[in-house]
Amino acid sequence: MKGILGIVGLLIVLGIVSVLVKKQLTGGSAQSSQQQLQQAPQQVKQQVEAIMQQPRPVPDDK
Repeated sequence: MKGILGIVGLLIVLGIVSVLVKKQLTGGSAQSSQQQLQQAPQQVKQQVEAIMQQPRPVPDDK
């Protein structure tokens, strides 16, 4: 009896995990990857502008 309940519980947990994985792979990743692709050029531009604003180090001529 304990063995049957253990197997049923394992199957239920496996079903829940598979549903969650399916939701994660189909719904969330498509939207977030599109957003990341749209934001990437803006982030690169901001980083380059920030680097260009930094003063260059002056070498010591001794």
